[in-house]
Formats: sequence, structure tokens, C-alpha cells
Amino acid sequence: MLKNLMRAGALALAVASSPPTIAADAPLKVGFVYVSPVGEAGWTYQHDLGRRALQRALGAQVQTTVVEAVAEGADSERVLRDLARQGHGLIFATSFGYLEPALRVAAEFPQVKFEHAGGYKSAPNLATYNARFYEARWLAGWLAGRTSRSGIAGYVAGFPVPEVVQGINAFALGLREANPKAELRVLWLNTWFDPAREREAAQALIDQGADVLTNHSGSPAVPQAAQAAFREKGVRVIAYQSDMRRYAPDAQLAAVTHHWEGRYTDVARSVLAGRWSNRPYWGGLRDGTVQLEALDPALPAALRAGLEERRAALLAGRRQPFDAPLRDQQGRVRLGAGTLDDAAIATMDWLVQGVVGRLP
Repeated sequence: MLKNLMRAGALALAVASSPPTIAADAPLKVGFVYVSPVGEAGWTYQHDLGRRALQRALGAQVQTTVVEAVAEGADSERVLRDLARQGHGLIFATSFGYLEPALRVAAEFPQVKFEHAGGYKSAPNLATYNARFYEARWLAGWLAGRTSRSGIAGYVAGFPVPEVVQGINAFALGLREANPKAELRVLWLNTWFDPAREREAAQALIDQGADVLTNHSGSPAVPQAAQAAFREKGVRVIAYQSDMRRYAPDAQLAAVTHHWEGRYTDVARSVLAGRWSNRPYWGGLRDGTVQLEALDPALPAALRAGLEERRAALLAGRRQPFDAPLRDQQGRVRLGAGTLDDAAIATMDWLVQGVVGRLP
């Protein structure tokens, strides 16, 4: 397996040129652009597990390149352009803020296929892919509601993009299904990856009475904060992106995990076969892209059974996290009957009842 780890700065040395001619039997060069270091857990780590699985599955048919710790904005545009110039036929841009740069570079390199994680725009050679993380978030919220003694959960959030808002709302709805009086306190980071600030936010929520934490940020700092407070205050955590038990061996209740292995391999195969399309992809519990797993072995059997019952209802379509009635923080009815449709979920910009905190 060939893994070429490059720093973003090294790519700046690339000079403008026409895309190289690729021999018919040459491997498909597949680029991955990451917003943080790969590390050993978290958002980028899960994407890199997908890349590794792709390389194992397709072997000599592909050659993968990684550029890690690339800031959203101008840096990402430069990196994406350099990968295209270097002959990469497929490029995965794995952070929400890469979308506009990716669209600009895609327009310059129509022969290159781009896949962007999240977002709401596409191009003839750019597709978006995402997962219904909110499905597992709803289950996680229910678990938090059943286990919290204070009735207060804490949520460390990155940016107020729809995907994050979906997660907050689904967690809060699950929380209040288990305990109608519970509240979810939210603190915003306005960054995806800053371990020091993630830890500070987690501690602030603990100080406000939260005894179950979760997060939408890129490092293990929130699970580590929960572990530090476990013995004194009994704080628990439902990890996000990866199983974080190595960082919170006592505090972790469960983990909402991401799995891109199948998706990345399927996309590369479609490019190799000449059948790639820019149709958006939105995975979820049903196809295993998102899971609630790594449950605390000490969870009571009745609690596990209740969780499994709700998971089965989601998989069968008998329940949805955003089923009516839905009210916002001001008590206004946002949905009186039925279930929220995909268009409304994809553009979600309001918070449900039970959330303490405002959108920045």
C-alpha cells in the first residue's frame, strides 16, 4: 500500500501546467484533503480509515495521497489545485468549508472528479456526500436522558452549519423523549479542531451541571475532560466520530461513529469503470455509514433493550428523529404532523425546545 503523506506547504512548490497525460495502465491517483492531522481518533482519522480500506481493496489500481491539516479557504483551494495539476483523477475534500474552493478548482479541471463531504452545491464533476449522523445522535440523546442524574447534558459544537444543528436537535429530542424535563446546554467553538478550547468548553459545561457530554469537534479533548471528571462528579460522555474508549475508559457510555470505507471504495471503482456520477450521497444507520456502538458493558439489559428497540424502529422506518410535533426554542410549532423532509433537514437553522444556547 502506497501512502504519500504531504504537508500543505510542500504543495506550494507545484508550478502551473497542463494536467499530465496518464498512461492507460497507470493507477488512478486519489487525493484526500484533511482539515486536521490524521491522529488516532476523530473526524479526519475516520476518513483516513476509509482511504486505507480503499487502498487495500483496490491495490495497484489506485495510488492515494494525503494532505493533512489544511485550513478552509485559500489554503484548501491551493492544495486542491495542486493535486489536480499533479494528475489526481479523483479528489476527496473532507471538510465543510472546502466547498467553494472545490467548486472553483473543479471548474478549472473538468476531467478530474471531486467528492466533497457535506454541502449544498454540486457541479458536473463535483458530488457531495454526507451521512445522517443525526439518526445515531437521536439514539445517543435517548441514552443520555436515561443515564443523566442531573437532567443536564452538554454539547461542544464546532460551527453552526446544518449538519451540526441537526446533531444538536436530534440529540435534544432523544434526550427529552427519555426525560421530558432534561435540557441540552450548547457551547460553540467556531472551529473544528482546537483541543485546548474543546477541553475548556467541556469543563464549562460540567461546571454548569452537565453530567453527560457529547461534541461535534475533531479531537479527543471532550472525552478526556469527561474522564478527568468521572470519579469526582460521575461525568459520562457519548463520543463522536470514533470510539474514544482509550481516552475515556470509565466515562464513555457509547460512541456515534463514522464509517467511510465502503463509500470511498465504491466511488473509486466507479471512476475506474467510467460510471461515476455527481449524484449526492446521504448514508446513515441503514448502510452502516453511521453507527451507535462501543456501548459501556455495564449498561443494564433493560437500557440496552430500549436502545435496540429504537434503533430497530429507525431502521424499519417506523420512527424518525424529526417526527412531529416539533417546536423551536420559542415554543413555535415548526412541524405539526408527519416528519421533517430531507430538504428541511438539510437546511436546518433553528434549535428545538430543550436546547439552552443560541446559534452564533
